[in-house]
Amino acid sequence: MIAALWTPTTTWYLLLAAALFSIGVVGVMVRRNPLVLFMCIELMLNAVNLTFVALARKLGDIGGQSTVFFVMVVAAAEVVVGLGIVVAILRRRPDATTDDMAELKG
Repeated sequence: MIAALWTPTTTWYLLLAAALFSIGVVGVMVRRNPLVLFMCIELMLNAVNLTFVALARKLGDIGGQSTVFFVMVVAAAEVVVGLGIVVAILRRRPDATTDDMAELKG
């Protein structure tokens, strides 16, 4: 009886995803460190993945879970390329911010 009382529902997962996405948005808007910026973007992607999985389970459709697979592949590629660039820049200038990197546009 008590275990059924604490069983998480789809609403719990959607509220958790909204909270994670909000934390990620605030982090992107407030922080200037490029590594923290990447972590916040990853947090937002994981919140969207959680939403897709929760709604796919609720609707009984596998489409949301297959979408999560492709989002994770794109996120991994983004991390490999983006993190490589950021680490290379931060090795030369350890105090670089995202404003400094905006000058690299050309």
